[in-house]
Amino acid sequence: MKLKTLLASGVALAAGIAVSAAPAIASPDKPVIALSNSYYGNIWRHQMVEAFEAAATQAKAAGTISDFVILNGDGSVSQQNSQLAELILKGVDAIAVDAASETAENGIIQKACRAGIKVISFDSIASAPCNTQLNFDFTGYKTDEANAVMNLIHHKGNIIVVRGVKGSAPDVTMYAAQLAVLKNEPNVKVVATVYGQCTASVAQSAIADVLPSLPHVDAVLGQGGDDYGDAQAFSQYGGEYKGHMPVIEGGGSSNFIRWWAAEHASNGYETISLNTTPGIGGAAFWLSLAIVQGAHVPKTLIMPVATVDQSNLAQYANLPPDIIVSPSYSQDWVKVHLLSQKLTQN
Repeated sequence: MKLKTLLASGVALAAGIAVSAAPAIASPDKPVIALSNSYYGNIWRHQMVEAFEAAATQAKAAGTISDFVILNGDGSVSQQNSQLAELILKGVDAIAVDAASETAENGIIQKACRAGIKVISFDSIASAPCNTQLNFDFTGYKTDEANAVMNLIHHKGNIIVVRGVKGSAPDVTMYAAQLAVLKNEPNVKVVATVYGQCTASVAQSAIADVLPSLPHVDAVLGQGGDDYGDAQAFSQYGGEYKGHMPVIEGGGSSNFIRWWAAEHASNGYETISLNTTPGIGGAAFWLSLAIVQGAHVPKTLIMPVATVDQSNLAQYANLPPDIIVSPSYSQDWVKVHLLSQKLTQN
């Protein structure tokens, strides 16, 4: 029977709506590839799912796979464990996992591996020994971005730290990188730390709640998805920040970049934006397929990030609203840039 493609919002799943797929008949020649996405509550995750779906749809139309399945969760470990258990019972050939926790799902992932299913965790990775990890260098790029912000505020002042999706591996890693930079900045003080869930509206509300009680804020370090919300919180607060906004670390949101370009034209505002690319969803699909087809890759593979700074701001100033800066990653791109990593890492 045909395996249905499932796209359900985290809100729907959280409300207890049951989601299930029809059983599928998989074969090595035409495998079934699944996506288990732990969280669906921000633009980045929406784009990531769309990228996976686009790649899978292309592969299915070409007859490369028999079908695919997509399951979106509510951000909880329990929800994703249920997803993974369901996919094991259905006997899919590979599962790409954007994990709710780096460790809490290792048991069910190991069970999937023992059942002969290839597991590839990506973005928010899992540490199960049997799974392949498709990751970003969160430590490296967040260190670079935080240092750039320190330079822009001349290594002194008050900052707000906006953390990401609570409990996720990227949040833990990026926050640690930011703290490591701040440890070497004796004249920079963290005056508030809030969770933005990598979502503009959540971040805006979180900053708006604390801003009236804070001294003057010179910069905001974030994790992506929060950047435009951060800017809106200060814009609406007004007062001392009108025409003198803090240096807000960009996370690749087109809304933020459009706002930044307008501010720069108005008053010379400068910042920097580095972001993980939601197009990784497509890369995760093509990598999963390659592994099912017999490709041997190192345990960890690294994806590039996207950078916008003053030198290329004009190129991105007119992006459509409500998207994250990201290329798409084709099957050929994965062959050239990911499968080739085994040559230097093995």
